[in-house]
Amino acid sequence: MSGHSHWSTIKHKKALVDKRRGKLWSKLSRNLIAAARSGGGDPTMNLALRYAIDKAKAANMPNDTIDRAIARGSGGGEGADFEEIAYEGYAPGGVALLIQALTDNRNRTAPEIKKLLERHGGKLGATGCVAFMFKKKGVVLVAADQADEETLMELAIDAGADDVTTTEDGFEITCEPAAYDAVREALKQRGIETVSAELGMVPDATITVESDPAQKVLGLIEALEEHDDVQNVYSNFDIPAEVMDRVAATS
Repeated sequence: MSGHSHWSTIKHKKALVDKRRGKLWSKLSRNLIAAARSGGGDPTMNLALRYAIDKAKAANMPNDTIDRAIARGSGGGEGADFEEIAYEGYAPGGVALLIQALTDNRNRTAPEIKKLLERHGGKLGATGCVAFMFKKKGVVLVAADQADEETLMELAIDAGADDVTTTEDGFEITCEPAAYDAVREALKQRGIETVSAELGMVPDATITVESDPAQKVLGLIEALEEHDDVQNVYSNFDIPAEVMDRVAATS
């Protein structure tokens, strides 16, 4: 799940991590297999694999599980034949959805995604209907107690970041993909820990969603994220923090 309010969505996701851990590790393993299969098993030569390893470690996946997945992918063994597919559509309230999946059977996945969307008040769109609304960006969240605004701003901008936004929870750093590693390394060298760091699709503009539609939007996105083939769900919603907290309390 990823909307404009990255801090709110990260809190919402953390509340669900424990009950989804098994499914999350399964998806991360699939991501590792696919990355290793397409670019080889050496993360120093395969950027996609390096990022997949970072995500797996952030989810506390054991090293031996990570190594087995890479071995399966680089060896071309059973279960390594995954295809990357993007689905586009809409959630209630006209909220745009960009759904990234890894599947070994697109003829199974497409109708299942369509059915999930329709069941939760959304709809599947044609290729290109919402993709133009998003740009690939690096997004790094830093808690307020890790650095002051001036220090973090100077550090991030010098490393190539586009912007540093202050929120009630801390700071949100955005950058172009080419600057992502440099920004993370600059923070690491200064001993600044991150709450979250990822390369993802960020919307150019957002739609503010209030209580009733927010619950429906989040319900749909959670249903999509539960699907075994879905790796990421990006959206252009902006749910106010107090609304997100109320929705989370009733989940």
